[in-house]
Amino acid sequence: MNRVLTWLRRALWDPVPRDHRQSAADLRRRQLVTAVFVAIGGVVLGLSLRIEPGSPWFYPATLVLAGVWVVGAFASGPLHLGRIDTGVALRRPVVMPTAIGLALAALFVVGALVVRQVDFLQTQVQDVLDHADSGSWPLLVLITVVNGVAEELFFRGAAYAAIPRHPVAWTTLAYTIATLATGNVMLVFAAVLLGVVVGLERRASGGVLAPILTHCTWSVIMLFALPALF
Repeated sequence: MNRVLTWLRRALWDPVPRDHRQSAADLRRRQLVTAVFVAIGGVVLGLSLRIEPGSPWFYPATLVLAGVWVVGAFASGPLHLGRIDTGVALRRPVVMPTAIGLALAALFVVGALVVRQVDFLQTQVQDVLDHADSGSWPLLVLITVVNGVAEELFFRGAAYAAIPRHPVAWTTLAYTIATLATGNVMLVFAAVLLGVVVGLERRASGGVLAPILTHCTWSVIMLFALPALF
């Protein structure tokens, strides 16, 4: 148990040493770019989830959304993968972020057992699952992973680096506001919880690799688990 707590502390709480300083001009540029692309991404996300299930436009729309996040991320300035302290050396985070993604998915599965007892919340989840039910599973997995990577590049990469104070809270808020465009309560709730976890990983590791692995692990499991539950 002590070893698990130590690993969690290193993965989610203890920042590793790094030098990611940027000039005032670079910071202002990053802030402007991220603000513009948050607005664009929110609009595209809302439109993509309002496309009728089974429509051939769903896949292009979600890939366009991923493109918005990726372009915004790299246009804002340098991004970093990050490292965590293993107790021996600083290494790229792989195992712990994946394990955290699995634990987060398990938490959502337990929550889904409660949600499906509430008609309104069940309808909100079903609205999202309708796209999965009518789609090609290999393509849905690909889109899920691509969008997970793209969102973390932007929100825990560009947006995080654009906020000098309390970036975990503010990037979670920005991610939640973008998700509000969907009008789906359950997606907004997921954005808050996921945003806090990957934000802490970004703070501890100093990069986007840990948030990407946690986000993608969680998303892919949800893609298969929720249809089975609902």
